[in-house]
Amino acid sequence: MTIRILRPVRLVMMLACAAIVAGPMVRATAEPASLRLLYAGTPESWPRPLLKDGAAFSEFAPLPARPAMSDRDKALAEIGLRLFDDPALSRSGQIACASCHNSELGLADGIRTSFGHDRQRGRRNAQSLFTAAWMTPLFWDGRAADLEAQALHPLVDGKEMASSIRIVERRVNHDQIYRTAFAKLNGRRRISIADVSAALAAHERTLRPPRSKWSRFIAGDLRALDDQELEGLHLFRTKAGCVNCHNGPLLSDRQFHNLGLSFYGRRLEDLGRYEVTGAAADVGRFRTPSLLGVKQTAPYMHVGLFQTLDNVVAFYNGGGGKDRTKRPGNVPSPQPDPLVAPLGLSKTERDALIAFLQTL
Repeated sequence: MTIRILRPVRLVMMLACAAIVAGPMVRATAEPASLRLLYAGTPESWPRPLLKDGAAFSEFAPLPARPAMSDRDKALAEIGLRLFDDPALSRSGQIACASCHNSELGLADGIRTSFGHDRQRGRRNAQSLFTAAWMTPLFWDGRAADLEAQALHPLVDGKEMASSIRIVERRVNHDQIYRTAFAKLNGRRRISIADVSAALAAHERTLRPPRSKWSRFIAGDLRALDDQELEGLHLFRTKAGCVNCHNGPLLSDRQFHNLGLSFYGRRLEDLGRYEVTGAAADVGRFRTPSLLGVKQTAPYMHVGLFQTLDNVVAFYNGGGGKDRTKRPGNVPSPQPDPLVAPLGLSKTERDALIAFLQTL
């Protein structure tokens, strides 16, 4: 009797070990009970991901704990929150940082591309700030090394807040609340643009993704994901190939990839990382966004092209987009990313993958 009870458990454990060693052939046929065992431990014990050459992979993990904030840091972040919500930083006095990064809209703005000064429309989707505290470099093209540098770009961009360093400094120095608050911190009467960017960055470092099924699961609550969601996680790491770019605590490799959406040689052309580096390999490349809180941050991609996660999964399942190879001028042609290829996911598999994405 004892032998008959133990044999099925041993068999499943042998399958689990075989999946880890043998890779995708065993993993592809795993049943829910087997998946529960395969994913019962820490991420390091999970079935190894199915990676392509060139993938920059780090294992899944909870977000790092936030370092304890000093009283000064807390005070600076409080000033930063007021600045973040303050339209006086814009030339018109009508646009704040929060206009494009709304806490009720996933710290983004819920539209394809944002409207700025004089209702000008930007060319890129406003990224969520859920993971701004950890994500470097910043912006779709990685042009800012840290949050202090990032904070200045929308202030002076002519299509965004259209302000200037002189205007920002003048307005915050005319505000008695700002003067008093900064004087307590710095012992100086005059507020500089560096003070403003430091405060904005301090506030953004307090932002966090919402608590989710995924955050509970990765922290050890093995029942947080249902069977379909767990299948989606398994597909994410294997057949669907998402893990090649979306990995680590942020579910982002923080690298730059060309998905065939640069609209090279067309009206919506955006050359991406190339505009920062001038390197031929960077034409059409954009930084991998974090997927934490992704169900709250539609629309998706740098141009806000897709309204739903179903659209996104269908796009990748078909092998991504396809750029033109020629255009007037001397900008090199975009090079297809070797990590992007047709996936061959069934409807059931696509549904499971979407279900997992909605847990993040």
